[in-house]
Amino acid sequence: MSGGFQDAYTYFTRDEVFSNAQTGNVVLMSQNFMTGQWGEGLRYLFPVLAFAIGVVAAERSRVGAWSVAERIQSTFKYAKKLHWRQMILLIEILILFAVGFMPGELDMLATVLVSFSCAMQVQTFRKVGGYSYASTMCIGNLRSGTAALSVYCREKRPEQLKQALYYFGIIFFFAIGAGGGGNLSMRLGIPAIWVSDVLLLISFILMFSSKHRD
Repeated sequence: MSGGFQDAYTYFTRDEVFSNAQTGNVVLMSQNFMTGQWGEGLRYLFPVLAFAIGVVAAERSRVGAWSVAERIQSTFKYAKKLHWRQMILLIEILILFAVGFMPGELDMLATVLVSFSCAMQVQTFRKVGGYSYASTMCIGNLRSGTAALSVYCREKRPEQLKQALYYFGIIFFFAIGAGGGGNLSMRLGIPAIWVSDVLLLISFILMFSSKHRD
């Protein structure tokens, strides 16, 4: 839900640029570059680059080479009780909270920051129920869910139906988040991103239970 919300938020309040849907950004970027509108093209290029940097940052956190999370854990005593994925969520929450204060003149910076945080999220949370998935986009989930459903229709294996329902459920809640994000963004404007923070905070709290950490 948070992933869908963030994409709708940046599109409707931050100059019609996507934070998660980098395919859409690449299409619009290329179209603008091909027509000589370099300034417009850069609006879509920077979020793509920020997303790539976010993936690198989260990957290094995952393998333990270096991370902001590790520095926080080494500095603050009680931070050591947190799972590293909770630290990534905390960083994302703080980034989005700051974005909610940025005026329209900083739309580009705001979108770049949201893209960065989205990349950290999608790279950090890569499985649900044992199945690989993407928390901030749909195309991979749609492919996997449809493939699992196809296998179930042929072989009638309950495990395949369960897998398909996982993926279609994720897409459903992404759509709920996107729809709510679009409506709230048009009504509340820039501070609407704080709703996404609430959703992430719920996830952060749930992860104090060990069964939600892996």
